[in-house]
Amino acid sequence: MNIRDLSYIIAVADTGHFGQAAKQSFVSQPALSMQIKKLEDELGVKLFERTNKKVMITDAGREITAHARQILRETRAIKDIAANYSDPLAGKIIMGAFPTLAPYILPRIIPELHETFGRLAFFLREEKTEILIESLLSGELEVALLALPVAEERLDHSLLFRENFWLAVHEDNPLARKKQVSTADIQDESLLLLEEGHCLRDQALDVCMSMGALENTEFRATSLETLRQMVAANVGITLIPSLAVTETRGVRYIPFEAPAPSRRIGLFWRKSSTRQILIKEITAKIQGLFRNQSTLILN
Repeated sequence: MNIRDLSYIIAVADTGHFGQAAKQSFVSQPALSMQIKKLEDELGVKLFERTNKKVMITDAGREITAHARQILRETRAIKDIAANYSDPLAGKIIMGAFPTLAPYILPRIIPELHETFGRLAFFLREEKTEILIESLLSGELEVALLALPVAEERLDHSLLFRENFWLAVHEDNPLARKKQVSTADIQDESLLLLEEGHCLRDQALDVCMSMGALENTEFRATSLETLRQMVAANVGITLIPSLAVTETRGVRYIPFEAPAPSRRIGLFWRKSSTRQILIKEITAKIQGLFRNQSTLILN
């Protein structure tokens, strides 16, 4: 039994298919099947039930796979520790971000991070906040860009910036003529929001409650871009984070009077991470990139 065998078990368990697992593992299907058969013979138990249509994991296989995942996590941690001592700014790092931030911040920061950390390979994942937190805790991610607050005591973070919200309205809306909007301007207005599961929805609801605005319950979008296009179609108005503000036909973006509603963005990592030196360097770099932007405040 070796680390490679354990990775094969996990691949089959995750895909439920020997062919897909082999492709994912960059080996031929016969080679993977033979290796798993050898491991089953060595352990004296069946890990998978094989049929013509599908592969089902056995109870023994399920329990062994759980331990295999833990062993692979510990193996990665050992490699990370060694890499951290030999060259803390080299190797690879997997960074996550949530959908209403990722498309707007990653293109801005990744080229700069590549330039600064030339010996470091960045791998990126875009997921909802709940999945990112789970991935951080499981070790699948090293760092993640999340909106504060995050109620998870096993994670640590540094505040990167506060991002102001802008009001997005159709160009024919009476509010479009204003240079700034106030609480009174959107009181009793009906705002278009994202569906459940997006942290931006929760943030926007907080703004609605504080300003006396209402949620448009007839429509819930799956993405920020859908909200933007619904505003362009004059279906309603919505809140857009400043990083996502971009020229859009038919849409007018209006800043709020101070103090403007905002969200706090931080870089999160496991308190037990072995890459604290690198994480501090990445944090400082991102903070520096946004320090002079007027709609982004560092504290």
